[in-house]
Amino acid sequence: MIRTALAASLLTSVASAAVAQVPPGNSAPQPVPIVDTIPAARDVAFPGTIQLDVDATDNERGIFRVKETIPVVQAGHMVLLYPKWLPGNHAPRGEIEKLAGLVIRADGKVLPWRRDEVDVYAFHIDVPNGAKRLDVEFQFISATKPDQGRVVMTPNMVSLQPNSVSLYPAGYFTRQIPIQMTVKYPAGFTAAGAVPAKAGTGAAASTYAYQLTNYEILVDSPILAGRYGKTWALSPRVNLNVYADDPANLNATPAQIDAHKRLVDQAVKAFGAQHYDHYEFLLSLTDQLGGIGLEHHRSSENGSRPNYFTEWEQNAASRNLLPHEFSHSWDGKFRRGAELWTPDYRTPMRDQSLWVYEGQTQFWGYVLQARSGLVSKQDTLDGYAMILGAYDTAPARQWRNLIDTTNDPIISARRPKGWTSWQRSEDYYNEGLMVWMEVDAMLRQKSGGTKSIDDFAKAFFGIRDGDWGEVTYRFEDVAATLNGIVPYDWAGFLTKRLTETGQPAPIQGFAMNGYKLVYTPEPTKYFLGAEKVRGTDASYSIGIVVNKDGEVTQTIWDSPAFKAGIDVGTQVQAVNGTAYSPEVLKKAILDAKTSKDPIRLTVKNGTRFRDLAIDYHGGPRYPRLEKVGQGETGLDRLLTAK
Repeated sequence: MIRTALAASLLTSVASAAVAQVPPGNSAPQPVPIVDTIPAARDVAFPGTIQLDVDATDNERGIFRVKETIPVVQAGHMVLLYPKWLPGNHAPRGEIEKLAGLVIRADGKVLPWRRDEVDVYAFHIDVPNGAKRLDVEFQFISATKPDQGRVVMTPNMVSLQPNSVSLYPAGYFTRQIPIQMTVKYPAGFTAAGAVPAKAGTGAAASTYAYQLTNYEILVDSPILAGRYGKTWALSPRVNLNVYADDPANLNATPAQIDAHKRLVDQAVKAFGAQHYDHYEFLLSLTDQLGGIGLEHHRSSENGSRPNYFTEWEQNAASRNLLPHEFSHSWDGKFRRGAELWTPDYRTPMRDQSLWVYEGQTQFWGYVLQARSGLVSKQDTLDGYAMILGAYDTAPARQWRNLIDTTNDPIISARRPKGWTSWQRSEDYYNEGLMVWMEVDAMLRQKSGGTKSIDDFAKAFFGIRDGDWGEVTYRFEDVAATLNGIVPYDWAGFLTKRLTETGQPAPIQGFAMNGYKLVYTPEPTKYFLGAEKVRGTDASYSIGIVVNKDGEVTQTIWDSPAFKAGIDVGTQVQAVNGTAYSPEVLKKAILDAKTSKDPIRLTVKNGTRFRDLAIDYHGGPRYPRLEKVGQGETGLDRLLTAK
């Protein structure tokens, strides 16, 4: 009887729920099925070679004009794809919105095209009988202002990514599609990139014919071109190609170039192999071209300040870019998470291994900058301190774990956030760095100082010297490699670090390696250099960062400033009755330490003015690493040149 009554009660509940969900007489449609008519990628050879002709001479208006000849396999249905999921972006961020003027012809006749209803990066056409090729024309209309995207064309420079100026046939692994590209640059320009090219002569000197390759390699081989450029050989296989708006900014000293040479040497020693036939650093020194830091297997796109060389001592914080991107040739390009490798640029990537791909690359970027002397050891330590301090003060780990931040490239696509310290962002970079520092410290401690993360690097990345294909891995492979160096439950440890919440930031690896995080009233030289770019950084005290115009660009969640009602975009007009300046704000924070009065701000949000009081009396606080104990520590050894 009890069971019968319970069953009747459940049936009554279900019936009631159904009535509540679909009221009598209401329409209740069913979904239209989604039918995927785009051919899946197959690992078979595409029969023919695509010819790609790009006119990049309209650098005043930022327009690339494209002509592409694509061989036809057979008559009937065919799909052309625009690259969508791009390695390094970790998200579907191909700029399809900038493709315009698309016309497709066969035998001189225009073929109607239809964009796919679900995948807007796909174009369907019907190829007529007897057609041997498609003649495709379109323009890539690049950004002319930063709010349209990255600016890639200026009067003095062109940043050309082949994925932006090409379509490819669906149904094939991209490595199976042969392609040959020709690019016409503005008169007087030279160009550098990973795919070998032959420049024309005379009036055609700025037209480059690139070597036949496959589509995967071409997309992975961007080009930097410009009016003022210079190339330095850093090793027999690595070049530093630098372009600048002003030729005076190319005046690098021999000592500066030697530091870049040591970067290459130290990277090869650390990883134990080279996964390129040659490697091209592409470095733009400009405030006109959009900034970038993007890895490729045999090259990297790097954008820095015009004064990268000419104000060397003031730019330590900007010199981490090249070590980071160079490390990606091993970590992310050669060794790649299995779920991140895809056969074409339509297949979605799954970003769960970015804590290795980017986290360990971030780790090695700082190590290699110190080992090479590209950045001093002290500046490197001070850079670490800023990272540790940022995570020490941010409360977001209370609710969101590290592995979930690997979804952020897809969730937010690097759009600005109002409360990064609570929402989190792509924390797999710097929190990943901290996890790998802890791994290094544990390897040293458990082996009695005989093993370190250098042993992991050689075992994991130092295989198959000269291979610049991809070798994929899974989480279990990472743990197994560590276990082969020092036996331990590495899978359990890493799982805990990746999934835990409600715990402090994992900064203990630095203390285990001989340096602990402290806060002092005086900033480091490195911190002051970073402030010149970032603005006044009081995030470790009252909890805000304010740019030179008085606009708040960051507020730490639950900080004194947060509790006073300050958010991103708030304009600080006055501090304690005095017009805002960085010096006035810093003095107010200092004075409040010996006063019971709050720090009073006059702020503006839109047309609304407010008077706020920040009840803070802790004085200035700046992060710094303090050595623990005497003698050489694990971190000292880690940062020492090999």
